[in-house]
Amino acid sequence: MAKKKKKTTRKAATTMVPAKAKTTTVKRAAADIGPLDTKTLKLIERTAERVKSSIEKRVLPELKFPVRALSNVKYQKKVGYFELGSGRKSRALSVNTVKNFAQTLRLMSISKDMVENNDFATKREAYYVSKNWGECKFSEQSESDAVMDDIEALASLDGLSREQLRYFPEEHGGSVAGELTVIDRDTETGLPIRIDCTGFGTGSYSIPHSVEHLKFETKAEFVIVIETGGMFQRLNNHKFWKSGNCILIEMGGVPTRATRRFVRLLADSKKIPVYCFVDCDPYGIANIYRTLKVGSGNAAHINRFFCVPQAQFLGVTPQDIIDFKLEDATHPLQPVDIKRAKDALKNDPFFQAHKPWIKAINQMLKMGQRAEQQALAKWGLNFVIEEYLPRKLANKKSFLP
Repeated sequence: MAKKKKKTTRKAATTMVPAKAKTTTVKRAAADIGPLDTKTLKLIERTAERVKSSIEKRVLPELKFPVRALSNVKYQKKVGYFELGSGRKSRALSVNTVKNFAQTLRLMSISKDMVENNDFATKREAYYVSKNWGECKFSEQSESDAVMDDIEALASLDGLSREQLRYFPEEHGGSVAGELTVIDRDTETGLPIRIDCTGFGTGSYSIPHSVEHLKFETKAEFVIVIETGGMFQRLNNHKFWKSGNCILIEMGGVPTRATRRFVRLLADSKKIPVYCFVDCDPYGIANIYRTLKVGSGNAAHINRFFCVPQAQFLGVTPQDIIDFKLEDATHPLQPVDIKRAKDALKNDPFFQAHKPWIKAINQMLKMGQRAEQQALAKWGLNFVIEEYLPRKLANKKSFLP
């Protein structure tokens, strides 16, 4: 008797394709299309129409962007920040630029959708969204960041920033403590939320990535923006904001866009001065302070939104090293420090426009020393609270511009 053959079933090859995602509607407050949103939508639509019109006329479309560099900025004391110059770069559609051209228009299209639907995307999310664009997708986030910077530069000519395009960085803003009430809004209901910055105990309020909608209430006399987290924590834990009737804001190095914009909106709306408290070194002065006050060359297209022209330099200054006898608590300037200081004197229009800064930087170079905020602890952990800040604040005319 012949042996019965075992029946075999061959499974069809399958491709792992994700099932259609189940959509979960996250309730958000209805979009409130304000004047800046209207300008953003008009800019995107106008750009798209211009490209379409050129194609229909069989003319290669072209996009023009401002040149973002220190060589394309100008500085005037009465204006108070680095202004964008007239330099422009053009990008015409060609075989070599077709991918970049398409990516630019796709990101602008997503921006339009986000404005209309009251949504946003982080820079990282924008990179991953492109993975569904076929050959048009970005290979690295550096590519999407570069295209986004170009779009923002284009939008800046209409008085808009990346935040109006609804693209936000991953980084959060700085920390805030003191005599300030921030009025935010509930994303679900749109109702206002009042946040008392004196009520965080040993903690602090964290600046969100988008601050345009925030409003403020305060009776504080001034704002102190602080370079280091350690110094911010000391002043906050000892409630210097209470004895000084002020607002403390931690920058954590070069301040983020959100931090700069927060300080600018606060200072403008409440008409209060801003004092900067950073290390006495070329980086603290020429990078951190300069960026906060007047902006930078490669961000010249957005300086008018993010800089704080009313800011003044409280310290630590080269003269403070002498006045507070910190000579034995300093560190030698390194070659990179010396180069940065000399570059500031030679190439930076902000420092060149202010003789007190030229004198201070030359004094630092002559001393060959730099000092950290923490050097003040030489005289006691709370010397900065009990002696240094009260003495400095009693003589505001001595603050550097």
